[in-house]
Formats: sequence, C-alpha cells, structure tokens
Amino acid sequence: MPDSFKTFRDPLLSIFQSVVTEVAREIDSAPKVGARSRVGLQRTMASTLPDIAAGIAQREYEHSVGGLMPGSLSRPASRELSKIGIAQVCAEWSLRYLKAMTFRDDQMLAQLEDEFVAGTCDPAWLRTLKEYRRYFDANGKRKEIPYIRAATVGPRTIEIKANSRVALMGDWGTGASPALDVLRGIANGNPDLVVHLGDIYYSGTPIECQAHFIDPINSIVRKKAPIPVYTLAGNHDMYCGGVGYYSLIAQLNPEPFTQPASFFCLRSADERWQLLAMDTGLHDDNPMTVADALTYVEEDELAWHCDRITEFSGRTILLSHHQLFSAFSPIGSRTPEGKRSPVNSLLLKNFQRMAVGDKIAAWFWGHEHTLSIYQPFAGLARGRCLGHGAVPVSIVDRIYEPLPDLCKVPALIPKTTLGTSGGVYNHGYAVLELLSDTCNATYYQATDNGTDLIYQESF
Repeated sequence: MPDSFKTFRDPLLSIFQSVVTEVAREIDSAPKVGARSRVGLQRTMASTLPDIAAGIAQREYEHSVGGLMPGSLSRPASRELSKIGIAQVCAEWSLRYLKAMTFRDDQMLAQLEDEFVAGTCDPAWLRTLKEYRRYFDANGKRKEIPYIRAATVGPRTIEIKANSRVALMGDWGTGASPALDVLRGIANGNPDLVVHLGDIYYSGTPIECQAHFIDPINSIVRKKAPIPVYTLAGNHDMYCGGVGYYSLIAQLNPEPFTQPASFFCLRSADERWQLLAMDTGLHDDNPMTVADALTYVEEDELAWHCDRITEFSGRTILLSHHQLFSAFSPIGSRTPEGKRSPVNSLLLKNFQRMAVGDKIAAWFWGHEHTLSIYQPFAGLARGRCLGHGAVPVSIVDRIYEPLPDLCKVPALIPKTTLGTSGGVYNHGYAVLELLSDTCNATYYQATDNGTDLIYQESF
C-alpha cells in the first residue's frame, strides 16, 4: 500500500479500493510470461493501481456528497493504451462491475464480462471480483455483520496485570511505512498490551486484516514476547461485513486473553482500573448525511457496559472508534438557527447512562485522523482523539481549524497539536500507565528524528 493512500468513508468505494489493491498484489506475484501476454503489467502494479483507485474513488465520493460531477468515462481499445492507461481502464471497469454486483444487475454483469473477454485486463481482475461476491447476499446487499450479542459474552472481563503499560493507537491498519514506524515506537516502549481503536483499510477484508494487522503485530510488537493485542470495530472494519474483523479477534490472543466480541472489558488485577471498549462501528455504514453518520451503541451492549461500571469499585476509561464530540468534523445535528452541534447526541445519551458518579476518568477514540486532547466538554472530563496512527493528512487540510458553524467549540489543551514532516501531519500513539492511584497518560508523535513527546497528564 502506498504511503500517500487516500481512504473514504464509503462502503462501496472502500471495497473497490480493496479489490484493486488485491488485484495489484496478484498481478505482481504472478510469474512472468511472454511480452505479448495479458499479464504484461506485472511487477509495477502495487505502486500504481492503488493511486489510480484513489483518484477514481475521490471523483465518485465528491459526486456522491454533492461536489464535482463524475467525469464521463470513455473506454478506448485498451490495446492502444500505455500500461498506466490500461490500468486506469481496468480499474474503471472493476468499479462498474462492483456497482452492478451490488445492485444485482445481471444484464450489466453479463455485458461487463463480455467487455472483459474482449479486452486485455489481467485475469486477476475478474477472478478477484467474483471472489468478492461472498461479501454480498442474493439481493446484492452486504451480508449481515456477525455481531456478537451481550448475552453471548455474559459478564466476562479480561484480567490484565496491575500497573500495566497500555499502548493505544487509532486508525492504524494501513500496512504502510508510517504505521510500521508507529508500531516500532510502541514496541520500543515495552508495553504490556496494545489496543487499537479501529479501522483496518480499506474495508477490513481477511487479506487486509492479515497483511495490515496480524503480520506487523507479530513481526514487530510480538518479536520479543506474545503480549495481548486488542482491536475495536471501526467503520472500515465493517465495510465488507465484518468478515475479516471477527476472524481476526478470534485468533489474536490465546485464552484467557481472547477478545470475546467487538466490545470488551480489560480489568486490572488490583481492581483499580478497567478499560471498557465499545462497538460504535456497527451502525456507521452510510455516512452520506449528518443524520446517517450518528452512530451509537446497541441497547443490550450499553446495558452490559453499565453493569461493568456499576459492579466495579475502581475507575473506568472508555474506548471507542467514534468520537463523542469534535471541533473539526461534522457529527452533530443542526439547530433551528442553522448552527451545528459538536456532539453526537446518540453517543451522549449512551455516555450519560454510563456516567455513574465519578467513575469515568477519560474517553479515548479515533476516527478523525488527528490527535485532539480536549479540555472538559459535554460532561466528559477528558476526551481524547487518537486517530493519528497512520493515515497521511496533508497540512493543506488544516485539521486544527474548527468548523465555522458550531454552536459551541470544544477547546483543545494548549500546545498539544501534532507537528508536521514533509507536508503531512505526524503520526503517533499514547501510552497509559495504570498505577494503583493514578493513570499516567503520555502522548507521542513519530518524526524524522525518532519519537517525540507531545504531552503528559495524570488522572
């Protein structure tokens, strides 16, 4: 995967990017044959096709949210094109095929397969797309996510040792070099366990879960010892129906450390701290409008979390993929005056149910590809966004400029923003030290000179 890759909050486009990247791997790994063969694009596709797919996805996404109109696609004879031109035509063809598959347009599928036979696209294109049909049901809809209910999990908690060092990273599953640099920084700190706040790109397929999560975890973090690793459900993890994600969590850790579901509770042996991880990714699959983007926790899961808080005498740290509030992304509904709320009202209701006494010390989330260390807001003492794990964000995006139409702007703690390197914001992670009386939280960023400290706090 190229370090400059783009990702979009759209299920179909994310699956499209997964398809194209998988095709690139297949073409590059195929044995060389004669120069006149249809496999003449090999050995260069891993560095070419993902960028082509990102450009096509950008065009489609801007059109879907009311931006630019999609360009009219002309399909010249691919034999007359350069290798890059052929790759572009094949990628465009694959998006049309994926759309026809999604909408069960059998006539269009037959037409597209006829086009494919008459063209010079590598056989891996059609073979891979047909394999992706396993993510859809007979009506062309994505198969139901195999969400595990609270009744199945029961009151189970996972015990972690007292005084644990917990590394937190968010939106990390890209497989690209920035992700590996972040993971090396984490490994150098010798954590007792690692928690990922969700999103394995592009759509959480089994191949992506293996290549972008399990392989780097095993080769870098677990090189010295098999420490426990946990991962939350992000929206991208669910875009292929959660197939890769649920297989991943079942195999990440042996008992008694196995993650039982997309939500879980890690509880220190001294009963001082617990990390309560929520599934907010389940209902984020159609983000074309603000209303549709309001994700929430299932009612029985919410009751499960409330039980874990009520029964526990220590303090709780909440974890999720999605944010309770934001100064920089549109997540709340509009007021009659046209102002936008900075708060996800559904998650706020969930939080208010869980906020028993002074037991919730902090809430860490990802989703936005930035580090945001907020001052107290919406009844939460410490809201922390750790979505800066690996996705490149250009300085042109001005990620720390608040939205202009918020009715109230959540403020950051001064001097806690990310630095930049090479025209993009730095990536990073946080480490929690769960001591008997306090939690020490340390926030880091990876720079050209190594790993730098951004901020420290105790609570």
